[in-house]
Amino acid sequence: MNVITIPQKLAQKGDLVLVPKHEFVEFSKWKRVVRVKLDEQWFWTPEWQKKEAEVDEAIRAGGIYGPFRDHDALISALKKKKR
Repeated sequence: MNVITIPQKLAQKGDLVLVPKHEFVEFSKWKRVVRVKLDEQWFWTPEWQKKEAEVDEAIRAGGIYGPFRDHDALISALKKKKR
């Protein structure tokens, strides 16, 4: 049985926890046997997992821009991308 334990000092209820990709891949292999909170089930739907895979591919292909220092920089980048 695999167990992920996050010390209470590091994560409180509602905190975002980042997991290295190789560990996430291992987690995703057995996620179906883990109870998922009702308000987090959307993440595991096939539709959302497809979107996650698309993002991973975009990152690998260098298609991600940012972070931006402010909203003006974001708008400028979007206008350049549109051309």
